[in-house]
Amino acid sequence: MTIEIKVPVLPESVADATIATWHVEPGQAVSRDDVLVDIETDKVVLEVPAPEDGQMGEILFPEGETVLGEQVIAHLIAGAVAGEEVSKEKAEATPAQEDSVDTDALSPAVRRLVAEHNLDVSKIKGSGVGGRISREDIEAHIKNAQTEPKPAAATAAVASPAVETLAGRSEKRVPMTRLRKRIAERLLEAKNSTAMLTTFNEVNMKPIMDLRKQYKDVFEEKHGIRLGFMSFYVKAVTEALKRFPQVNASLDGDDIVYHNYFDVSIAVSTPRGLVTPVLRDCDQMSLADIEKAIRELAIKGRDGKLTVDDMMGGNFTITNGGVFGSLMSTPIINPPQSAILGMHAIKDRPMAVNGQVEILPMMYLALSYDHRIIDGKESVGYLVTIKEILEDPTRLLLDI
Repeated sequence: MTIEIKVPVLPESVADATIATWHVEPGQAVSRDDVLVDIETDKVVLEVPAPEDGQMGEILFPEGETVLGEQVIAHLIAGAVAGEEVSKEKAEATPAQEDSVDTDALSPAVRRLVAEHNLDVSKIKGSGVGGRISREDIEAHIKNAQTEPKPAAATAAVASPAVETLAGRSEKRVPMTRLRKRIAERLLEAKNSTAMLTTFNEVNMKPIMDLRKQYKDVFEEKHGIRLGFMSFYVKAVTEALKRFPQVNASLDGDDIVYHNYFDVSIAVSTPRGLVTPVLRDCDQMSLADIEKAIRELAIKGRDGKLTVDDMMGGNFTITNGGVFGSLMSTPIINPPQSAILGMHAIKDRPMAVNGQVEILPMMYLALSYDHRIIDGKESVGYLVTIKEILEDPTRLLLDI
């Protein structure tokens, strides 16, 4: 029985998608729930699993093709065993191709290298069991190919992924992913459609660092998760949003929409680009709840498991460039939000305290805001409130 493999139902805001990566090839045996293909939209990456055990049939759309929701992209032969039935492409393959290499045996990592470098696997000798081609074989083949002299016609070929410009120099042209294109569009939109300004301040992180040092073991033992800085940042941001509702607002045409809930977006760097999953109802979450939610979102972002619901909404964004060593930056607003807070690296600096010089762990804060909604008074007051809460966390308990 032949089963149609279809594109999942796309969210209303997503018009189409792109075939990102096929993890199987025609004729390859698959098991139920094996991931067949990754489909990339401008927001998330969707995985399409195998509905039954069987053998992969014909693939109708190769990688890079644009597809629509619920469109048939391949066929699966349910219950078939690899070798009993073959796809049309396999049947038309020449005997030399069939005998030279078993493409079904290639691992996803090897197939990815083959596709990136446009290699002919029939010319690569495998060193694994039964002549299986390994990643090391591919890398050795590429290295040998780079050292061998090439005909002039070959170096001038337009289809080559690496185009020689000068001796020892090359270029590689890679299509921008849908997610990266969407990020670029939104960043440009924010720069062109908002009156964006940035105000700065600095915060003494010693009180929080001392608090973490004192209670980190007890906290982890009780809640099963480490006490980090981000939970304090989120709590401080949420408390400041309560006091400055303009920062928690957004523009809708000529109207200002004030939100009576506190959903905070957290900027997360993933292999596919920067995404901003949302922590919802942060005013109702404890420090442990926040730490657990952030860890869950970070793992889903790393593994490409974030859903559209995970990233929809959000009234304010926190981005922490300090984890990469950034000392100072001017973050760009995440539309339609009206502000974003940039956290940075914590550095020991000499500071004047009561007429004496002390070495303190200091961190710069940067608040970028839309001046159409937020005036200087509110932006500075909001940032000072965050500074005061971080420098004296007991303010959260006393609500002052």
